[in-house]
Amino acid sequence: MAPRNPYDVLGVAKTASDDEIKKAYRKLARELHPDRNPDDASAEERFKDVQAAYDILSDREKREAYDRFGEAGPTGQPFGPGGVRFENVDLGDLSDLLGNFGSFFGRGQRAARPRPERGGDLESRVRISFDDALEGVQIRVPVELETACHVCGGSGAEPGTAPRTCPDCHGSGVISDSQGLFALSHPCQRCRGNGVIVDKPCKACHGTGRERVTRRYQVKVPAGAKDGTRIRLKGKGEPGVNGGPAGDLYVRVEVTPSPLYERRGADLVLEVPVTYPEAALGASVQIPTPQGPVALKVPAGSENGKLLRVKGRGAPKLNGGGKGDLLARLRVTVPKKLSKAEKEALEAYGDVLREQPRERLGSVS
Repeated sequence: MAPRNPYDVLGVAKTASDDEIKKAYRKLARELHPDRNPDDASAEERFKDVQAAYDILSDREKREAYDRFGEAGPTGQPFGPGGVRFENVDLGDLSDLLGNFGSFFGRGQRAARPRPERGGDLESRVRISFDDALEGVQIRVPVELETACHVCGGSGAEPGTAPRTCPDCHGSGVISDSQGLFALSHPCQRCRGNGVIVDKPCKACHGTGRERVTRRYQVKVPAGAKDGTRIRLKGKGEPGVNGGPAGDLYVRVEVTPSPLYERRGADLVLEVPVTYPEAALGASVQIPTPQGPVALKVPAGSENGKLLRVKGRGAPKLNGGGKGDLLARLRVTVPKKLSKAEKEALEAYGDVLREQPRERLGSVS
């Protein structure tokens, strides 16, 4: 088969500009792509020729070599079947052009487009008092995160200098090893896949382009927050990479236990000591609540551990549905030391007591 001129394959003049070559290639690649021409061997062969022709004409060095030495190439070896050399043709890079029909066949080592990556999420912990958790509070939370170096702006290069394109991968970050028609790519070892080399690293960040900083954010802890509540601050996490969005910051609330109240969701449990006469005869006693003191009615004959509910005197509900209740648990107290008068009064009470609480145990010999 006679060698084919890559200019003829793409249908462009030898003086064609890079844009004219690219436009011609894209038009032919769309028309001849195998997904659009199933079972058409002729179209498939032409498609391969178009790929290989563009591989030569889109690379300045290859194009200059072809213009100077012709189809034989600088070594006297033809560029490949049909007059074009099947080098660095990566069949996995057609997505920019053909969408559902496959990937865009560009240069075998075309410059890679860094993918935007979302920044990582961060978590911080804050401790607040029990009262602040019930009422809600605004606090400033310090967060340590990684961001672009303030000296080099994230380039990693010393101010006054700039990173240069890696000569091994030509800025793509990958090296393609030709395997006939196909090319196998792997990260460039020289630039570690970055596509650029920093000759004079920034002294502040040592060439990483990143630095650790501490930022402080205002966080609103809602009324009714409980131990373990998580608050999300969108976009306050680690910065994104290559233009990607920042991650989120999650603030976990730790609440100091109350010396008075036990938390049960939105309800609060309060231990209320009462004397034996108050429990037996009934009474009205003053008890504290988060909203202020109230009078609690103790029914006559109340036993130790009895729960009395005070509506709407608990913690605020996080969903905005009002407040929980206060549960007053009665604890009948027994004096450890008695005065003479108290002792005589209790003995007199015992003499007239009709109820025998141990009757249900039966006789004990």
